[in-house]
Amino acid sequence: MEYLEHEEEEEDQPVSPTGQYFNSSVLQISIMSILELDIPIDDLPTLSLLKDVFLPINPRFSSLMVEDKNGVKQWKRVEVKLQDHVNVPIFPDGLSPESYDDYFDDYLTKIAMKEFPQSRPLWEIHIIKYPTSNAAGTVVFKLHHALGDGFSLMGALLSCLQRADNPNLPITFPSFKVSSNLDKGRSIIRAVPRALSAAFNTVSDFGWSLLKSTVVEDDRTPIRSGDPGVEFRPLSITTISFSLDNIQKIKAKLGVTINDVLTGIIFFGTRLYMQSMNHASRNANSTALVLLNTRVISGYKSVKEMTASDSSSQWGNQFAFLHVTLPELADAKFTSPLDFVAKAQQTIQRKRNSLAVHLTGRVLETLRKYRGPEVTARYIHGTLKNSSMAISNMIGPIEQVALDNHPCRGIYFMVLGSPESMTISIVSYMGKVRIAVGTEKGFIDPRKFNACIENAFQRVFEAAVGTPPPPMS
Repeated sequence: MEYLEHEEEEEDQPVSPTGQYFNSSVLQISIMSILELDIPIDDLPTLSLLKDVFLPINPRFSSLMVEDKNGVKQWKRVEVKLQDHVNVPIFPDGLSPESYDDYFDDYLTKIAMKEFPQSRPLWEIHIIKYPTSNAAGTVVFKLHHALGDGFSLMGALLSCLQRADNPNLPITFPSFKVSSNLDKGRSIIRAVPRALSAAFNTVSDFGWSLLKSTVVEDDRTPIRSGDPGVEFRPLSITTISFSLDNIQKIKAKLGVTINDVLTGIIFFGTRLYMQSMNHASRNANSTALVLLNTRVISGYKSVKEMTASDSSSQWGNQFAFLHVTLPELADAKFTSPLDFVAKAQQTIQRKRNSLAVHLTGRVLETLRKYRGPEVTARYIHGTLKNSSMAISNMIGPIEQVALDNHPCRGIYFMVLGSPESMTISIVSYMGKVRIAVGTEKGFIDPRKFNACIENAFQRVFEAAVGTPPPPMS
């Protein structure tokens, strides 16, 4: 059971450009997914699950990243010693769940800082058998970002899970639509100024993106230390939960998307935190990198569909970042909270409709072709380092899911290794929105920051709906 047996030899597969950037001398980016279980972990058949379910999902889970004789990085299939990838920490016995919260938080910080050894496949699993305030037991998957982006790795994780109510039924997700750049109802007269505006926005956004990736840094603020090597410092990971129904009520009142609402709340709460820590920073130059999935999709695909050669949503790293400036906070008492949602919606929509993302992709490809992946990775490192925060989001299942008959109470994820003092990730699950906040330990106060996000939500809800939000069940 220790090894994966290969039935036949397979040719080595080339590593994608983004995979090379994320596993380089300047960048080591990983994704950590946390499953909070309803029942204790006593008899979870970990090794058989990994051998029979996880490893067959994708050959990269059984591969090393190596260089061929020409210096080109390839995925090379190897036999996997599963015990090397499974970690079961030992904490003191007989403590309260609240005490185990501290041990769990410290353990997450420890594994978040640890880089993957390049001598074995780039993933690991951690099984925490001690009860915390949020779970009877916890399973942590840590996977290198070179293996795929959040969309791909979420698909892999879901392949290991089943519906808790009936494993024979498919897992379902909230519906979401792909926006179209074509509005057939518009006349040519209206389309001309729209095209001119898109062209201007493309030039402006592309130029700004180049500057932000090279010479223009965000101000040093309570959310950005700006210190070199911040990615190697301890990370504190905390979470906040909101009712998806409450978020949808705001969405319906304002006529925007759920992502617009969440981004606006995060921007507003971030400015409230900045002002509370340093009044002058409420109007400081601060930029968020908002993740954009570049696939043309209408929902998650099965792993088999993602790995098909003709798939429109293939496995891998297919995303881009949008530089979005945080709106300034004129005065916390008099600023309309809805302004932050409106500005988030307007800015993200404008940047999505420009061609700056595609031009930036061309720049990265040109750098890789003529200067190599290490130089390109340094350019991406500068993009991250010069900003204040990154925001990514994914859609999770509607129903409760289970890992080998262990129902999952909660799910969240965190991106690791980014040279920023703050990283935020969002996922929906079972009618709730879970926001995970990764902060530079000792620099940002995570509890105070989360309180500001909750305050922002309350104020946005009341301004949009006209009543205080009902308590979350």
